[in-house]
Amino acid sequence: MENPTDRPDRPERPNRPARPVAGRRFYDSANRPVTPKQFRPDRGGSEFDDRPARPRGRGGSDNRDEAAGSRSDRVESRPPYRERSEGAERGNSRPRYDNRPAQAPSIDMLFGLRPILEALSAGRTLEKIFLLRGTKNSLVTDISTAAREAGIQVQMVPVEKLDNLTRKNHQGAVAFVSPIDYAPLDNIVSGLFEEGKVPFLLLLDRITDVRNFGAIARTAECLGVQAIVVPSRGAAQINGDALKTSAGALNILPVCREVSLHETIRFLKQSGITVVACTEKAEEAVGSAQVDFSGPVAVLMGSEEDGISPDLLNLADVKLKVPMTGQIQSLNVGVAAGIMLFEVARQRVQ
Repeated sequence: MENPTDRPDRPERPNRPARPVAGRRFYDSANRPVTPKQFRPDRGGSEFDDRPARPRGRGGSDNRDEAAGSRSDRVESRPPYRERSEGAERGNSRPRYDNRPAQAPSIDMLFGLRPILEALSAGRTLEKIFLLRGTKNSLVTDISTAAREAGIQVQMVPVEKLDNLTRKNHQGAVAFVSPIDYAPLDNIVSGLFEEGKVPFLLLLDRITDVRNFGAIARTAECLGVQAIVVPSRGAAQINGDALKTSAGALNILPVCREVSLHETIRFLKQSGITVVACTEKAEEAVGSAQVDFSGPVAVLMGSEEDGISPDLLNLADVKLKVPMTGQIQSLNVGVAAGIMLFEVARQRVQ
C-alpha cells in the first residue's frame, strides 16, 4: 500500500505541525515505523525512535500506571458538584448536583382517595379535583357526588397528568386546596340590603388567567366592589400567584363561586340589581351614556378570548363599551374592568 506522505502530487505543508491520532503509525524515508520526537515522553534523543506512536492521554502523561494510581485520590477529593470550566464561566453550563433534593410537596395539594373524601366531608374548600380516568371505585363515586354537591369542579384525566402533579402515591386522585373560603352569594346580597348598603358586585365570565384575575380583584377592592362572582367551571384557579397579584385583596374581598351564571344573573335582577355588561359589541360608550350607577349595580366582564357569552349578554340590562380611537381596538380584560369599575365609583362619589 502506498504511503500517502510519499505521493508526489500532494503539496507539502512544512508550517503545519503534525498531530497525534489514535491508532496512527508514522514512517521514515525507509518506510520504518517510528515515533516523532514531539510525541515522545522524554522529548529528547535521536530524531526518530523505533517505539510505536501512542497519543498522549488527557492527563498530559503516557504513564498510565501513575494516572490509575492517582485517580482514586482525585475522586475522593472531588466536590459533590461538577467543577466549573471555561464554558461555565461563559454561562454555557451550570453546576450539576449528584444528590439534588426532591421537589418539595405543595401545601395546596391533597392526594389519595381517602384524604380527599375526608376533606370534602369536613367542609374544606377545594379548588379542583383530578381523578384517574376509567377508575371504578366506590370512593371515586363518593368523591364525585360530594364535589358536585359542593360545586367543585371534577376532571377525569390520564395517569400521566396525575404523575406530573405529584411524585407521591396519589391513588388516582389529586385535589388542590383553595387558599380562600368562598362566600354564598345570597348571604352577601341579603346582608348588604339589611345593612343599608348599595350593592356593587363584579361578575367574571370565564376569566382564566390567574394574574388577570388577581389584578382585577385588586382594582375591584380599591374601587369599592363588595363581592366578586365567578363560575365553578372555566374560571381561573385561585392560588398563590392570584393572591400575590391581588396584593392581598382576595383575603379581604368576598369571592362567590356559582354553578350557573345564568341563574346568578336572574337572581340579581330579581333582587333589584342592574346588570351592566362591558362588551365591544355595545353601541353606547362608557361615560357618554346616561346610565345611573348610583343604585345597585353588578358589572359583567367577559373572558380574555371571546368576551361575554352571548346567552349571558342577552340577560344584561345595560351594554356599554370602552371608547377607543387607536388602531388596536382591544384592551386587556383587567384594564377594561378598571375603566368600567372606575365609572361606577365616580358616580357614587358625587
